[in-house]
Amino acid sequence: MADPSSYRPKPGQIPDSPGVYKFRDEHRRVIYVGKAKSLRPRLSSYFQDLANLHPRTRTMVTTAASVEWTVVSTEVEALQLEYSWIKEYDPRFNVKYRDDKSYPSLAVTLNEEFPRVQVMRGPKKKGVRYFGPYGHAWAIRETVDLMLRVFPVRTCSAGVFKNAARTGRPCLLGYIGKCSAPCVGRVTPEEHRELAEEFCDFMAGRTGQYLKRIEQQMHEAAEDMEYEKAARLRDDIGALRRALEKNAVVFNDATDADLIAVAEDELEAAVQIFHVRGGRVRGQRGWVTDKVEAVDTAGLVEHALQQLYGEEQGDAVPKEVLVPAMPEDSPAVSQWLAARRGSNVSLRIPQRGDKKDLMATVQRNAQQALVLHKTKRASDLTTRSRALEEIADALGLDSAPLRIECFDVSHLQGDDVVASMVVFEDGLPRKSEYRRFQIKTFEGQDDVRSMHEVLTRRFRRYLQEKAKTGEWIQENGATEVPAEPEPNVEDDGRPKRFAYPPQLVVVDGGQPQVAAAQRALDELGIDDVAVCGLAKRLEEVWVPDEDDPVVLPRSSEGLYLLQRVRDTAHDFAIRYQRTKRAKRFRAGPLDEVPGLGETRKHALIKHFGSVKKLRSATIDQICEVPGIGRKTAETVAGFLAQAAPAAPAVNTATGEIIEYDEDTAEAADTVDTAPAVSPPERGQQE
Repeated sequence: MADPSSYRPKPGQIPDSPGVYKFRDEHRRVIYVGKAKSLRPRLSSYFQDLANLHPRTRTMVTTAASVEWTVVSTEVEALQLEYSWIKEYDPRFNVKYRDDKSYPSLAVTLNEEFPRVQVMRGPKKKGVRYFGPYGHAWAIRETVDLMLRVFPVRTCSAGVFKNAARTGRPCLLGYIGKCSAPCVGRVTPEEHRELAEEFCDFMAGRTGQYLKRIEQQMHEAAEDMEYEKAARLRDDIGALRRALEKNAVVFNDATDADLIAVAEDELEAAVQIFHVRGGRVRGQRGWVTDKVEAVDTAGLVEHALQQLYGEEQGDAVPKEVLVPAMPEDSPAVSQWLAARRGSNVSLRIPQRGDKKDLMATVQRNAQQALVLHKTKRASDLTTRSRALEEIADALGLDSAPLRIECFDVSHLQGDDVVASMVVFEDGLPRKSEYRRFQIKTFEGQDDVRSMHEVLTRRFRRYLQEKAKTGEWIQENGATEVPAEPEPNVEDDGRPKRFAYPPQLVVVDGGQPQVAAAQRALDELGIDDVAVCGLAKRLEEVWVPDEDDPVVLPRSSEGLYLLQRVRDTAHDFAIRYQRTKRAKRFRAGPLDEVPGLGETRKHALIKHFGSVKKLRSATIDQICEVPGIGRKTAETVAGFLAQAAPAAPAVNTATGEIIEYDEDTAEAADTVDTAPAVSPPERGQQE
């Protein structure tokens, strides 16, 4: 535990101006980021008597070993810089909201020539218009199904679209009138884009004017005795009204607002957000966080606003944001939101009327989300703790293995040999720590040798990171010495890729693989990491230097956890191996030309139409392609003259010859096997 007085800045050294500060630990990792209107009083507050500090703040300042700051000109700049640093460094003592689920949104891909309506999850993409998020994907599909009657926008994937364009036959939706079939030219790209923009306008809340227009068209058709057209328009109006009924009306004045509510206790906090557009609730989402820093409701609201709008622009930031408590620097936050939107944003606490009533509803949802999260976490935490304790008892470990790393090797008859590393912390997958390896030191099929290479490379990197911080001391008998750290290289505080060792290494295999893993650790002088292997045949747990396996009961929570870790590593390795194999089969003759990148390769194919025609072209003709100089043209011509045409690929499982089109340098069908399916965990279907 560090003494804060050992790194306290000298009196008068801290500037009295707005800024952002970082606390770093003894290994130069950033552990906390904060901002202040005035850095001097804020930083000085951290260096008072430890007994007067909040327990979480006390833990942070005693973990830190240094503090540094950056001066900015305005509080708005401080807010933006704080958000950027928290996102970049992922400090352990900052509040970071995590989605309790991946909420789906209705997306319209306006960045494509023929926009597509689809369900999307995950990070937002540039040029795509989003609506939601929704609680369930089926709710989006029901809404889209109703609206396609009026707005027949494309919903098919790129592969289906290209196939329809090639055959000249639209899909089923095109035949039943729920797609305008731009794939076969029934509408022009401009007409289809206009349909997509009308779809977006309706989803954005501009519904009244459009409904009135359709009603007017219906009456005109009836007056002209075009009764079939009038009936179709009547049904269109009914479909749109049913779609609107799926979103509850909460405000009668077509308000655009986001309502944020917070429910908290001493350890955790839950945030709920209702997205209201055009007076209707268009989406809902929620976050849960551990209160790892001393923060009140106003601070939680500020962090939620940063998380919610940090990557948004334009209309994605509403005109009005209603919160339960105003952030400490509310004027700066309002200016920051206005800058994100491009116009004024009202940030306030609702005091009366419909908005206060809806805020109470959002608050109840937040409270229920916190209770539900605690119930699930208590149950899951009990099960995970029991699983880790059972593993520790079975393997004779001193303590429960809080960090487990599992390694697996994958190949196809000795080709494209790869390996995977997956990480589980506290019994849960840590996907950001997953890593993939290519076997480099030999070719062919040798799982034992591959496992030794992968473990050696992973833990050599770990020793290199320890050497940089001065933590590594060579043990007697170690034959591998990590490379010396580069001189005068300043650690930037970002999380390192291999800096943290596991308490347990699990390998997919039996005695030979376990022995190879243990030998790799012994050669590096690492003796504080346990090793075991899980064999698929009988689900036996093997440990080094033992002739008999450790047999865990079939109902053991520890065995279920090891199986899940092993199966995750297996699936991750297979996906990587298939990706490499598919890439190899898609390779064309131009891929081997030295110095020829993707842009110029595509330019050559586009200019000549095929590799065959390019092979017969002269150097002067190749020079006519934009971006291709004479030296490059000579290299391309010489290489293609020497290279033989590619041989067809063969499906090793069936013996079938795979069609290969040299003109497009792409396999018509890639070799693949049935996807590996992990056995479902007990009580959970995957």
